[in-house]
Amino acid sequence: MSAGVVCSGLFLLGLDLTVLNVALPELQTALGSSAGQTQWIVDAYALVLGGLVLTAGGITDRIGRRRAFLAGLATCGLASVAGATAALPWQLIGARGAMGAGAALIMPATLSLLTSLFPEPQPRRRAISGDDEQREHDDRHRAGHVQP
Repeated sequence: MSAGVVCSGLFLLGLDLTVLNVALPELQTALGSSAGQTQWIVDAYALVLGGLVLTAGGITDRIGRRRAFLAGLATCGLASVAGATAALPWQLIGARGAMGAGAALIMPATLSLLTSLFPEPQPRRRAISGDDEQREHDDRHRAGHVQP
């Protein structure tokens, strides 16, 4: 599994939050949801994600990082389809909760996969941060321009 594939999982999670926030007014109208139901539509994802991320880390250790990552992607994908086809607010709330459970599997698995893909500290730091400034610092340090 490549770093691009691994990072795309986290990208999809961020994309989902953006899409929801943009579509929220239209969703509220289309589903006829109350203010309380709309709040649950927004918060179900974060509530389930936050509640399960530590447990998902333990599951990732037991079943393996790759299997946990793929299970999380599958869960998020299926829940996304369920959310897109929801006709009632409670259906979308349930789908958002399921997406949070899938995201809880993806997050620890992603960091674990990046650790195995980049066993050396410097490349791993770059892969996780994606920071060009960090790359420049590392290059200067290796060249001897910066004292440790």
